[in-house]
Amino acid sequence: MAEGTTNTTLIYEFLYRTTSDGILILDETQRIIHLNPAAAAMLGVTLEDALNRYAPDYFRKNPALVQLVLKPGEQKIDVKLAHKRLAQGIAETMTTGERIVMLQDVTEKRALDDRREALAKAIAHDLRNPIAALTGFADLVQRVGPLNEAQQKFLTRIRQTSSKLHDMILSLVDLAWIEAGMPLAHVPIRLDELIEQTVRELSVFAQRKQLGIAVSVQKPLPIVMGDPARLRMVVYNLLHNALMYSLTEQNIVIHAWGDDHELFCSVADRGIGIAPHELDLIFDRMYRARDERVLVIAGGGLGLTVARTIIRRHGGDIRTSSVLNEGSTFTFSLPTVQL
Repeated sequence: MAEGTTNTTLIYEFLYRTTSDGILILDETQRIIHLNPAAAAMLGVTLEDALNRYAPDYFRKNPALVQLVLKPGEQKIDVKLAHKRLAQGIAETMTTGERIVMLQDVTEKRALDDRREALAKAIAHDLRNPIAALTGFADLVQRVGPLNEAQQKFLTRIRQTSSKLHDMILSLVDLAWIEAGMPLAHVPIRLDELIEQTVRELSVFAQRKQLGIAVSVQKPLPIVMGDPARLRMVVYNLLHNALMYSLTEQNIVIHAWGDDHELFCSVADRGIGIAPHELDLIFDRMYRARDERVLVIAGGGLGLTVARTIIRRHGGDIRTSSVLNEGSTFTFSLPTVQL
């Protein structure tokens, strides 16, 4: 055997033994032919007892795991583990006929997600009720009697501020969560798929504003590692902003390209634009341009802050160029990987 092949085999064996992910390999008859130490610990079995056993019978008390073993093609199912833990199970059948099952313990991650959701609900409940009351009282004031022009203006500002606070609540939770250093997912991502999903999601809003969205994506696009939900949030925030601050009958252009080292994604509009003295401020939390055309549009001033925080947590950066009354371009970069 060649030295290079020997070294590669040793590396694979080392990773197989030491990885914290559980790995099961089954032959064409669903018998267990390999089981790494992590999988044995996760499932509460021993290597000696499990080898050569018929997996559907051996794991009959764990129906999700049996489904991963028996269901053809690529599968992704949550699997209950010993000691009240939880794994994300992924299975695929190789061209040689063996089926590989990988188990990744996600107990802590799911617990964090649950706590974040509970926090968001608690904040939403505790803040949205008084905010709704503010809006309700503003409506009642208008019904009591005629108002002069100044009073009407102040009531309008109360409604706008209440709406702004209402929209900011969940964004504030997200921002606090990310800035606190809570763990992000770290999986291979095709950004072109996230872009397509986001464009579809915002297409109705774009049509309502009589705006078009032009997509230009390099094929193939380099792979990045990261959290798909968070990076989709970045694309959504940038694209939504472009739609919000654009004039009708214009096109928003989203462009993605990259090489072996970096991936770039830009969102360009021909809208209101940003004054030169405000370019360094727009990523500050809750900052909004002082342009009257901006202030009349509902918003909390957190979308760009969240986007920059997420990108920087992924090892990238984001920048903008803009000309007032001509439009803006936001571009973020991320390190790429070779798989």
